[in-house]
Amino acid sequence: MEDLAARLTAHLSAALERQVRIGGLARLPGGASRETWAFDAEVAGGATLPLVLRRDPPGRPTARDCGNELRLLRAAAAAGVPVPEARWGDSSPLPLGAPFVVMDRVEGETIPRRILREPALAGARELLVGQCAAALARVHAVPLDGLAFLGEPRTPLQLVDEQRAALDALGEPHPAFELALRWLDERAPSGRAPALVHGDFRVGNVIVGPEGLRAVLDWELAHAGDPAEDLGWFCVRAWRFGADRLPAGGLGTREELLDAYARAGGAPVDAGDLRFWEVYGTLRWGIMCGIQASVHLSGAVRSVELAAIGRRACEMEWALLELIG
Repeated sequence: MEDLAARLTAHLSAALERQVRIGGLARLPGGASRETWAFDAEVAGGATLPLVLRRDPPGRPTARDCGNELRLLRAAAAAGVPVPEARWGDSSPLPLGAPFVVMDRVEGETIPRRILREPALAGARELLVGQCAAALARVHAVPLDGLAFLGEPRTPLQLVDEQRAALDALGEPHPAFELALRWLDERAPSGRAPALVHGDFRVGNVIVGPEGLRAVLDWELAHAGDPAEDLGWFCVRAWRFGADRLPAGGLGTREELLDAYARAGGAPVDAGDLRFWEVYGTLRWGIMCGIQASVHLSGAVRSVELAAIGRRACEMEWALLELIG
């Protein structure tokens, strides 16, 4: 921690051209793929900035371009998406030991089970389906001009093929995943106009206060594609955190989500397309669980959290059998 504080002091002092003192540096819970640190930057002769650092674990191989992530956050903010103000980012490990983004700290709750259960957030839960749908409609309206780093949009079948390749590379037998791949091959929807897809929009990647949604986080999986992918991901059972009777993030029904999305200006999505993307998202997370476990088992990153996530692959197999049965 002392090394990180020293690195932050040097980097922010250079960026602001004033001496900066780092205070209150603390690792925040959550996040298996990236570290999150809260701290205050006390600027000489100026204000104290409440900030958050998100960086890859030092030493872990990564292809993430945090400079592009910075540009993406700023494009989302310009389109009216509620996001923390992005201040600095670098894809080089030299300044802070790993690729990173520094942004303003937005107070509020991010832990899913608290969002879905805390009495103080009961009022927020009544609003969140509509607020999340509206935020997604704004995400999908972000102009793709200037975001060429997202790559070419992939069709639904191309995404399915990517999951098939990921499963083959994992080298483990998962018959339920194979059945889901076959089901998806036969039901791919016709492509919509490509849009910015957040890629990981769910409870746990948003900041919530008593009034509801405050900010959308975790943009590292963003890409160009079918906007309905985000809606299906929001409904994956893993992101209901026990509130299974409310498939839209543990907060509402699928119908409420689709209606609110259309009211907010999103292109209409029917129940059949939503089901395709929910199956796809469930499969995708199941394979990701297996990959997380393999990172731990290979010794690349020894982590109880990664190992625990790996055990959840069987939950996704069960969810898939129920969805496609």
